[in-house]
Amino acid sequence: QVQLAESGGGLVQAGGSLRLSCVASGRTSYSLVMGWFRQAPGKGREFVAAISWSGRNTNYKESVKGRCTISRDNAKNTVYLQMNSLRPEDTAVYYCAAEHRLGAPVQYMSEYDYWGQGTQVTVSS
Repeated sequence: QVQLAESGGGLVQAGGSLRLSCVASGRTSYSLVMGWFRQAPGKGREFVAAISWSGRNTNYKESVKGRCTISRDNAKNTVYLQMNSLRPEDTAVYYCAAEHRLGAPVQYMSEYDYWGQGTQVTVSS
């Protein structure tokens, strides 16, 4: 089992930045792929970004490319999502997710076995 705990959400003005963090505990083996998803009010949960264990492979939702950067520090069992140039449409609850996978990180929610409780990001216009 893997437990995930997100932090770093908050209220920010459009154009601002936030860095989300997710700490993993439990079975944090070498194959643990980690990702970020989000769910806006009244909408389904959607993929944002994911990163392989080594950090060499990343995957992003098209609309956040160039504005968001996913990274990880395996010594701290932590994955980060740096979000810049935030827009009101980025407002959502952001969830950290993880799965044991050898290979490139994927964007399919069904592939992820472990989920955090979420952290709220609100971008005001």
